[in-house]
Amino acid sequence: MSSNIKIERELLTKPGDTILETIEYLKMSQAELAERMGKTPGKINDLISGKAPITVNTAMQLEKVLGIDMQFWLNREMYYREKLARIEQEEFLEQCLDWLKEQPIKELQKYGYLKTRNVGTEMVEECLQFYGVVSPVEWENVYIENYAQTSFRKSPSHKTLLSSMAAWLRIAELQLRKQQFPEFKKDSFKVVLQEIKSLVVSQPEDFPTTLQSLCQQAGVAVIFSNSLPKAPISGAARWVGGTPLIQITDRYKTNDHFWFTFYHEAGHILLHGKKDIFIEEFEGVENDTAKEQEANDFARDWLLPDDFLEGIDQQQVDEKAVRRVAREYATHPAIVVGRLQNLNLVPHHFGANLKVKINLDYFIQH
Repeated sequence: MSSNIKIERELLTKPGDTILETIEYLKMSQAELAERMGKTPGKINDLISGKAPITVNTAMQLEKVLGIDMQFWLNREMYYREKLARIEQEEFLEQCLDWLKEQPIKELQKYGYLKTRNVGTEMVEECLQFYGVVSPVEWENVYIENYAQTSFRKSPSHKTLLSSMAAWLRIAELQLRKQQFPEFKKDSFKVVLQEIKSLVVSQPEDFPTTLQSLCQQAGVAVIFSNSLPKAPISGAARWVGGTPLIQITDRYKTNDHFWFTFYHEAGHILLHGKKDIFIEEFEGVENDTAKEQEANDFARDWLLPDDFLEGIDQQQVDEKAVRRVAREYATHPAIVVGRLQNLNLVPHHFGANLKVKINLDYFIQH
């Protein structure tokens, strides 16, 4: 406990101290006060010690017996309880300083979620407000228990990673609050996914904005987030407040990775339940293997079905063949290259010139 808080607690006086001073001045014993107020001596002792608050009814009784206005007693009680609560809160926040050390403070400051510069109780309070919880216990219940596997979250060495994951998830929740979405409809989203394929092919510079707008029409939120250093996540799919949310990071810098991630998460939204949560490429989260495979298949079927291999000489793949397949399947050459690399049919340096570099910085909001 800091010296300032200790001094504040020592200087804080209870309303009961004023009652004692008053009855001493009136030469009245606590037993007589109890009798005049119609209370037991025990109840009077609780009142004086601060265990029992001064209610409106008690204040009226004190006014009659001691001759001091009831509003004085109510104000005295309110000031004491408020001051006591603030002291106890400050003491509690001091106990949370170790929890604060696990948080991605620099990143939260950089993106404007934390205004406080110095580590201390004020920063603890601001960090709790950022997460929308009252203590680290509730933070763990909301963001760790619901997402991370038991063995991972129990390891002390993983605390920083889990805190970065929690911060990353919370950032998307806060961005989601700033927007309005119609009711989600599966059929509408499927139509939108077909429209989005034109973005995959043309890859315009402002495709992220168009992508968000199209998905919003179907009731789906798409949020772009910075990848936090301790949370190497590529994307996530979940439902927040009745709205399906696809969150994508800037971790990968080429269009083949981006579009596979998007359609993979879209697959989770369409194929799986509202209670399911999928966080991709984070070791602390153990996603359902079967559902992950279903989402992979969904993304492949939309972007480039497996039968594209029938039109390729796998022994002699060149850029001309890649472009031809892309035209036939109405997709981008980078998608073809990515699939071939994933199947180990071409080296990872092959077709680098066919991939489009992506920079989401302009489209990430805070």
